[in-house]
Parts: sequence; C-alpha cells; structure tokens
Amino acid sequence: MDAKKRKPTVPWIMMVIVMVFLVLCANFPGCFSAASQQPNKKKSTHPKAAQGFGSSVLFPVTGNVYPLGYYSISLTIGQPPKVFEFDIDTGSDLTWVQCDAPCTGCTKPVDHLYKPAKHIIVSCDHPSCGAVHFPESPRCETPDDQCDFEVDYADHGSVLGVVVTDFFSLRLMNGSLITPHLTFGCAYDLKNPGPYPPPPTAGVLGLGNGKASILSQLQNFDFTRNVVGHCLSGKGGGFLFLGDDLVPSGIDWMPMSADAKHYLSSPAELFFGGKPTGIKDLKVVFDSGSSYTYFSFRVYEAVLDLLRRGLNGKPLDTVQDKALPICWKGTKRFKSVHDVKNYFSTLTLSFTKTRNIKLELQPEAYLIVTEHGNACLGILNGTEAGLDDLDIIGDISLLDKTVIYDNEKQQIGWVSANCDRLPKS
Repeated sequence: MDAKKRKPTVPWIMMVIVMVFLVLCANFPGCFSAASQQPNKKKSTHPKAAQGFGSSVLFPVTGNVYPLGYYSISLTIGQPPKVFEFDIDTGSDLTWVQCDAPCTGCTKPVDHLYKPAKHIIVSCDHPSCGAVHFPESPRCETPDDQCDFEVDYADHGSVLGVVVTDFFSLRLMNGSLITPHLTFGCAYDLKNPGPYPPPPTAGVLGLGNGKASILSQLQNFDFTRNVVGHCLSGKGGGFLFLGDDLVPSGIDWMPMSADAKHYLSSPAELFFGGKPTGIKDLKVVFDSGSSYTYFSFRVYEAVLDLLRRGLNGKPLDTVQDKALPICWKGTKRFKSVHDVKNYFSTLTLSFTKTRNIKLELQPEAYLIVTEHGNACLGILNGTEAGLDDLDIIGDISLLDKTVIYDNEKQQIGWVSANCDRLPKS
C-alpha cells in the first residue's frame, strides 16, 4: 500500500495499484526516447558489504505525527547531485519523485523538481520494468517502449510517471560513499482531488518488501542487507537505517506472513485493559506511510465502544475538532497526552502464532493533543478509508520504538528505544 503522507486531518493512506503500461513517445510530455542506459549491475568493491558488516546507511528523520502528519528523509540523486525530501513508507515498494517532464499537478516549484535526461528512461522489456510491474508481466507492444507507472490511491488521488534510473549518493556507515544506479519513478502527473493539500515533500521513498524497492535493489548490488529499521520520536524526528548493523538486542521478533504484499503480521487478537475483547484474526500491516492507525469497521466500532464505556464518569466531554473525527475536551486545555492518558486504557495486540509476542498500544500510542487543547483518537475507520479488512499500524503506534523489517529472515521486530538522537556509527 503506497502511502503518501497527508495532513493529520486526512492522512493520505494509500491502497496501491502499481501497473506498468506502454505509451508511445508522442503521448509522454517532453517526448522522451526509450532508455539507452540501464542500471549498472557491477558488484560492490567494498569487501565487507556482502557480509552486511559496516554496510548500512543511516538517515536522520524529520517530521511528526501531529501537526505535520509525516516523517521524511533527504536523498541525493543525479549527477550533478540534487537533494530531495521523501516521505518514508514501508507500505509501498516504488520510490517516486516529482519530475519536470514537464509536470502537471506537482506541488514543488520547477527548480525543485527532478529533471530527467533522455538516456535514463527504463525500457519496457528491461528487468527493472518487470520488477515495478511484478507479479504481472509488462504488456509491451515493442521492447524499447518506455516503462510507465501509475499509482492510484484510496482517496482518488493518483500519480502517473515514467520509470527511470539514476545515481543515488549514499554514505555507508563504514565511511564509504557509494553511487549506485537505482530504479525509481519520475512522476509528471499528480492528481489530488481532495480538499486538503498534499505534504510538502518531493516524493515517496518506498521501503516495502517488493522487487522494485530501493532496499531490494541495494541488496542486489551487495551493498546492504535487505533489512530496514526506523525509530520515530514522539517529540518529532528520529532516524532510519538500511542494512542490519543497527539492529539492537532485545528485539521481539514475529514472522511475516508468507507471500504477503505488505509487512503483514501473523493473525492478532485484541485486548483492552488486559482483558480479551473477543476480536481475533486481525490482519495487521505495519506501515510507516500512515500517520495514524486504522482498524476495519468491525474492530473500529468495537474499540470506540470500549473507549466510551471506559470514559463513563470521567471528566471528559466529546468535542468537534478539525484535526480528527473523535475528540474529547477536559475541564481545561490539555498540554500533552500525559495530561489525559490516565483516563484511557491500554490496547494490546497479541500475535496468536507467536508465543508471548505482543504490541502494547498505551494511550500515548493512539491519542494526540491538538492545538486547541483537545485529546483526539488517532485510530481511524479503515473500511471508510478504502482499506477493506486490513488493520494498519501507523506511525502514532510505533513511536519511541526501533522497528525492524527483516526481509531476509522474513520477520518483523520492535523494542522500546530513545529515538531522539542518532546512534553512533
């Protein structure tokens, strides 16, 4: 599920249909020719890279759940290099950046757009095009047609572009600078029909488990392990790493569901205040591309009912707040979640196929305090958002934890952590 961050009033959770299709040069703005240069498959010259030692990339993260509604990193692309800001999204595979091809609907000024050259366009018959289109095969009229992509979102927004390859400048933790040729999307047609503006970032960094993700590509070059981790601070900021050098000890590991498109857990059972709710077999997806947590309608309604019952007799009243649908006010303005958390109970997800592996969602992991001093519920109706029966664990429920997605061992893990400072390299 590709996710593009939205303002906290309407987080842009994105159910993705990524498809690669053919267009003739006349149909593409700027009339690019097919790619004449493809990704360089040369192996890493760093002797320790293949073993995963000293071969991770560490990024500082900026952003917050509220009021910004997204977390992002900066990446340097091209020669000469240019810096772009990307939403970090473990719920999608394809990385894309707003592109001057020229662009329709782009939110960045022209001088802040990625400017593609003709020779970097990926052709339809290239394996990189197949990776973007996977598990289907590209439908090519002629092998040298350019490889296009389209991403459709649950809020009826969309991104259209061409698949390209270019140099990324990455500093490994062993001090080496690498400049691999990586495949990504050059987005030249963005549609945002909703009333709320998109985030100010230039694109989305896809960190999913698919073949098109930058994470998979770096593994193919033997630069890093196919492992990604993030530590998002409840105070804002944090860090992200690619590779396994910063995986801490004490991790609670849980197997990923086999052959799942997303980072899908084993089935989970929901507890409220330590007591079973009778809600079982939740399909839980871990998605850093979502600011908030989403439960399917059945689970969402049950959680709302439990919360409301638990608030009976408490000095809280419901109130309208533009930030989120469900909010409460107290006898005076709340300054932080700490002022209100004692009125709420802990939600716990117990993963039934793994002994003693639980994700506790204390009130800090599902509440925000708005600029108006109200407490609002950061759990939303996923069915209403177009997510069907999936349950999404978003940023709000992953704060102040190091969360690891290990694609090589097919496991997800987490541990409480201080995300306010970068780890020592």
